[in-house]
Amino acid sequence: MEQIAFIGVLIVSVVLHEMAHGYAANAMGDPTARLQGRLSGNPLVHIDPIGSVLVPAFLILTNAQFLFGWAKPVPYNPYNLRNQKWGEALVAAAGPATNVLLAIVFAVIVRSADVLNLSASFVELSAYIVYINILLAFFNLIPFPPLDGSKILTALLPLRARMNYQNFLMKVQSFGLLATFLLLFIMIQILWVPFATLVGYVFMLFTGMRMF
Repeated sequence: MEQIAFIGVLIVSVVLHEMAHGYAANAMGDPTARLQGRLSGNPLVHIDPIGSVLVPAFLILTNAQFLFGWAKPVPYNPYNLRNQKWGEALVAAAGPATNVLLAIVFAVIVRSADVLNLSASFVELSAYIVYINILLAFFNLIPFPPLDGSKILTALLPLRARMNYQNFLMKVQSFGLLATFLLLFIMIQILWVPFATLVGYVFMLFTGMRMF
């Protein structure tokens, strides 16, 4: 039952994450996502066969330490953005920012549980929402393509470092799905313990609760 709730919260959270990218791009002059129907809240238009189905199923079947997935990336044309310097970074940041906002809203609900006389099951669900959205925000801020952090870091770097970093990104992206699975392997085998520690600390800071 917990896994079903976890998957449901994950799907809704990644859909809202992708919608945020589309709305940000549309607000800054690029209608690509809107014209392709990607501003919809219907999960079916955002499902990615690999990230939304195969990867979560693989993690469940292998009893991985965490469950993760992603939706189909929202398309946008960076050349349509009015702000050419910061436009891509702002579109990229909209997704993690939405996850952080969701985490804060439900953390307030968790901390107000006694005042609002909320049931234990609703508080637990709200805590799941906080945890998953913190995890999504931090994971997507990793500066590795195609994650949002790579576009944010690109905008922040000075010119010479930016050019070198963009060359690195192009090389990584040339590997396609292999690069994605390499990231997952590194995440599971090397980075998960410090990453989970950070997520757990922020979760406790937000909610006042320890991890599940």
